[in-house]
Amino acid sequence: MKTLVILISGRGSNLLSLLDAKLPGRIAAVISNRPEATGLAYAHERGIATRVLDHGAYPDRAGFDAALGDEIERHGGSSGRGPDLVLLAGFMRILSDDFVRRFSGRLLNIHPSLLPAFPGLKTHAQALAAGVRIHGCTVHFVTPALDSGPIVVQAAVPVQSADTVESLGERVLLEEHRIYPQAARWFLEGRLILNPEGRVELLGEGPPGPSLLAPVSA
Repeated sequence: MKTLVILISGRGSNLLSLLDAKLPGRIAAVISNRPEATGLAYAHERGIATRVLDHGAYPDRAGFDAALGDEIERHGGSSGRGPDLVLLAGFMRILSDDFVRRFSGRLLNIHPSLLPAFPGLKTHAQALAAGVRIHGCTVHFVTPALDSGPIVVQAAVPVQSADTVESLGERVLLEEHRIYPQAARWFLEGRLILNPEGRVELLGEGPPGPSLLAPVSA
């Protein structure tokens, strides 16, 4: 059975969706860079090992990332080089190039926008300021370039004229909880392939779904 490790920093809503999905792999550990992260309680309740590496206790990012990488690799998988999959689930740290290369091809992230649109932070505010009518979320492989790795799956929601950052964020979050466990499942099942062009191919991909039109007149 393949092994995965999940990294969190806060409330752990995406973590909870991953735990509830009953993925075809063993969650070896949940690791947080913040001791107060409430998501740690979800893992503890499920009997999953937790570990806190407070980034503030390290002199620089390189030192923290090295220690985090060592901790992750303690939770070995079938590859003999640490877990088969590492999931960033609300992990609010920009990871160094060395760390990303260390886990290349087995590091996934969920981002609250339809990349490549609106990378970085405050994505819902960016979307509202730009006046887009469709927004959403993206699961992608992590590469050294921020929010630029190969895209695995995306989900879109309409943007309504009366939306606030909070209301739009709530709808996007529901889609995050749907597509992140799906992407993790595909990876653990061996269905994700990076082609020579650096794009993701899904084995057994189904036909395209219906288009999304926004706004829709009553």
